[in-house]
Amino acid sequence: MNLIEKVTSKQINPNVPEFRVGDTVVVGCKINDFRNGKEVKRIQNFKGIVIARKNSGISETFTVRAVYSGVGVEKTFPVNSPNVASIEVVKKGKVRRAKLYFLRERTKKYNIKERANKESLK
Repeated sequence: MNLIEKVTSKQINPNVPEFRVGDTVVVGCKINDFRNGKEVKRIQNFKGIVIARKNSGISETFTVRAVYSGVGVEKTFPVNSPNVASIEVVKKGKVRRAKLYFLRERTKKYNIKERANKESLK
């Protein structure tokens, strides 16, 4: 093992659950707020679908997409960051792609219309 692997092996988070692209996850982020001149630390949850995982080892990241108030929001999190308090898998997904970037154009209404059209053709 070379020097870089020795240093980074100590920084890898062992408490990361197994999750894949397509899974619905809740990521707890540590947030530092300033209220009335005091620093308040809290955890803010971000729930969405994992649309990508990149890299490996200490530099591994994953991107989560959610829709809030009709607006699509994507956040990229480092897997081994100390600012990521928790990762909880809510629902397992079954996908055939490594990256789900096509979900950016899709909306719930589109998927419902698409399903209705396919069922009417049968």
